[in-house]
Amino acid sequence: MRWLVTGGLGFIGSNYIRLALRERPELSIVNLDAMTYAGNPANLRDVETSSRYRFVKGDIGDPTAVDSAIGDGVDAIVNFAAETHVDRSILDPEAFLRTDILGTHVLLEAVRRHNIARYLQVSTDEVYGDVSEGESREDDPLRPRSPYSASKAGGDMQVLAYWTTFATPVLVTRGSNTYGPYQYPEKLIPLFVSNLIDDQPVPVYGDGLQIRDWLHVDDHARGILHVLEHGALGEIYNVGGGNPRTNMEITQLLVNGCGRSMDAHVRHVEDRAGHDRRYAIDTAKARAIGWAPVVPFEDGLRATIAWYQANEAWWRPLKSGEFLDYYKRQYAHR
Repeated sequence: MRWLVTGGLGFIGSNYIRLALRERPELSIVNLDAMTYAGNPANLRDVETSSRYRFVKGDIGDPTAVDSAIGDGVDAIVNFAAETHVDRSILDPEAFLRTDILGTHVLLEAVRRHNIARYLQVSTDEVYGDVSEGESREDDPLRPRSPYSASKAGGDMQVLAYWTTFATPVLVTRGSNTYGPYQYPEKLIPLFVSNLIDDQPVPVYGDGLQIRDWLHVDDHARGILHVLEHGALGEIYNVGGGNPRTNMEITQLLVNGCGRSMDAHVRHVEDRAGHDRRYAIDTAKARAIGWAPVVPFEDGLRATIAWYQANEAWWRPLKSGEFLDYYKRQYAHR
């Protein structure tokens, strides 16, 4: 069995590759990654010499690179490759269109051309937009409100259109906010923990009462693996943690976990443009086929803080160069 994983040097993709290689001994994986700022070879240092793993540098928007990675054929493609950070999509929307929409199109054409048995699109709960009450279900209308979520929704719609038009064997997962080891430090949890380790303030948007559902990366990776192997073709599956928390609650837990104080280390900044107030997804459909999250939130968050504290050698080089330029553009005016 051989799979092509795209974007496998990123946060969720690298954790997925590690899990799949560990739990599927008959599996080999080709990892196609463009190595943008968040694609870090150190994320898979522990598997890079395995005979069951091969890395190919290339962009999913390049058909030649995709064909080269597929080589003599693969049984499935799992697409993690994406521009993913809402703040960056506000600064540079075009990059998100290229990867999340045009790149998805190139992969779908490759599935048809090579007669690949399964294609799974890794998406996000943000495509449903702001959810003032209740939980989003897979058949709810899409109401994206940021360039990022709009680009992801565009990719999802292409995937489902290929199922309807060409019977392309596709699946879609929509995950909630994911946390854990190897997450690039622009996102809330690794940014705040690394800042707090350095005794630096953390920037909380607005009043900090935005609500997100938090999912440990191990549970997310297992959900994607389970849907790939057991999901019905042409279907969407929500993969959520069932752990709704306000950003201020998360901030309090991180500050306490790092032994800092709220008064000295929390800095409220101007809110993000178009910031969605609440996300929540119904995961009954994924549970019905046998998946459920198993990592207790408090345990997972505690272990995540400990991982970043123990792995400064991994994240500290990332918080330089390009990251510092981005951080200044993002927060200096706030």
